[in-house]
Amino acid sequence: MVKKIIVLLAILFFAVGNISAQEKLIEKANNKYKSYAFSPAIDIYTKVIEKGFVSAELLGKLANSYYFNADYKNASVIYKRLVTEFEADVTAEQYFKYAQTLRTLGEYDESNAILEKFYDVASSGDKALFSKDTVASSEKIKANTDKFKISKFKYNSAHNEFAPTFFKEGLLFSSDRDTGNFAKYRHTWNSRDFLDLYKVNVDSVSLDKVAKLDKNVNTRYHESTSAITKDGTTMYFTRNNYKDGKRVKDSDGVVRLKIFRADYVDGMWTNITELPFNSDSYSVAHPALSSDEKTLYFASNMPGTLGQSDIFSVSINDDNTFGTPVNLGNKINTEERETFPYVSNEDILYFSSDGHLGLGGLDIFATKIANNNFAGSIVNVGEPVNSNMDDFTFIFDSENRNGYFASNRKGGIGEDDIYALVENEPLVLDCVQEITGTVRDKISNEILVGAAIKVIDENNEEISSTIMSSKGVYNITLDCNQGNFVRAVVEGYVPSEKYLNKSNGEPQVIDFYLERDKVTAGAGDDLAKLLQLSTIYFDLNKFDIRPDAEIEIQKVIVAMEKFPSLKIKVNSHTDSRGKDSYNLWLSQKRAEATVNYMISKGIDASRLQGEGFGETKLVNKCENGVPCTVKEHQLNRRSEFIIIE
Repeated sequence: MVKKIIVLLAILFFAVGNISAQEKLIEKANNKYKSYAFSPAIDIYTKVIEKGFVSAELLGKLANSYYFNADYKNASVIYKRLVTEFEADVTAEQYFKYAQTLRTLGEYDESNAILEKFYDVASSGDKALFSKDTVASSEKIKANTDKFKISKFKYNSAHNEFAPTFFKEGLLFSSDRDTGNFAKYRHTWNSRDFLDLYKVNVDSVSLDKVAKLDKNVNTRYHESTSAITKDGTTMYFTRNNYKDGKRVKDSDGVVRLKIFRADYVDGMWTNITELPFNSDSYSVAHPALSSDEKTLYFASNMPGTLGQSDIFSVSINDDNTFGTPVNLGNKINTEERETFPYVSNEDILYFSSDGHLGLGGLDIFATKIANNNFAGSIVNVGEPVNSNMDDFTFIFDSENRNGYFASNRKGGIGEDDIYALVENEPLVLDCVQEITGTVRDKISNEILVGAAIKVIDENNEEISSTIMSSKGVYNITLDCNQGNFVRAVVEGYVPSEKYLNKSNGEPQVIDFYLERDKVTAGAGDDLAKLLQLSTIYFDLNKFDIRPDAEIEIQKVIVAMEKFPSLKIKVNSHTDSRGKDSYNLWLSQKRAEATVNYMISKGIDASRLQGEGFGETKLVNKCENGVPCTVKEHQLNRRSEFIIIE
């Protein structure tokens, strides 16, 4: 009996000790995972699982580790096991990553099936961030197939080359060729040592023309993606966070990335300073300049990031200071990785993402920047630039229609290789322009509520339409990649339209003033009522034309100019205050003043008559002796415009 107890205690002790050992291993793996050291995390997680310790969390982190290490085949195996064994615990993000790994392996039907599960469990916020308009995007990608012809970059080595940047007659690029250290973590925020920046004249016939930048730029740590001003005098580049020759780690033990600026003086890069929005606690990397060089785009996981890394912009002030970084929003950024921005001279933003569905891994996408707005759709640049592996660091010369990008696709010399590209035909990108305005009666200036606003293309096909709101304002968008007619239509009025040529998408205000297609009126009708004029009032005991009356009389003048046969009689009136004879005289003066004003504006005197009626035609009860307010008396101090013929 004692022996049995001892054996049982030994077994229990062994089991407890074994569990404790596995927990320590898992803790170690989690620490590696947290610090983006995915390769050692994979080794430890795998050992723990082989010993029979499996959980949804463990499988999820192992799958993610493979995913971030670009080992999509193994990632798909582990994601599949996670979905099979722990379906109730699978998150929307894990479904999405699983779908992406399947696309990388070319299994598009299975990927779309997993995406349906993603949308079943995803919150509305997740769905907004993971752009659903790219689901089942294979057909959309095919539309951009063969827009570019690609070829291998002759300066690739057996190591890593990526992040090309135009510089003078050649390129800068990043490589670890002198150290042999592969940069497997280039897409995470864990930057490994010994990537340096190199320059090359791409027209050179000798590979010996590849040279490292000077030691002011390249350090014993990591230098990578760069952006250079058009005059070649200023460079922004990515570097490890280090101080006094030592790497600086954050609270999680991660060496973050920072962007630095350098000046090109006498053939050397000098005055190297870090940008003020860098931080020791998050990464700022992969700079890109806007076409006017007044905005810097970059990737970061700073506070306010929607996913693992987002694209931000920050204004560059005239004194070389910076504004406040702004997230480009969920039209561009998802809950996954958006990184490596580039802006062409045509104001097209190119970037890499695995949050917008593509062929697999990181794909290169493009969108039109219209007046600092990103309202257009996100377009996958298609094959052959994109593949089922990681494709990134795209740059494009808008003048010569050529460029470069990097990829870790099969068939390369190293793990990452640079490829040259030439445009066969332009990508079709949305350019969205916002048009606002009002629609009014040309004569009365009345807002025509309910007016229809239509966008008509150059083939006279209606593209879209809207109705002017009750507030008297319309709002409509159009495709500014093409010419369009904006047309206002109201029943009883002659339609009016304006042609808009191709543009950069800057918003426009277009106000329409429509003419009636016919005027139904006869002798004795009050033109003021037909034109819906405000009543023309006079001040007490005065007959001069007030400014507000002048505006209304001008509308009558416009009507008389439009209809040359129109003749009118101006009937003027007073209130009951004062003597009857005086009021009759005053009203006659008011009628004459109105007629004389219209004659001064070009209306022939033969078309005008005027008569004063004093207080004989009051519009209310305010007769002699009846107490009335000032406002009630004013209603009677008026002019009417009666049609004679």
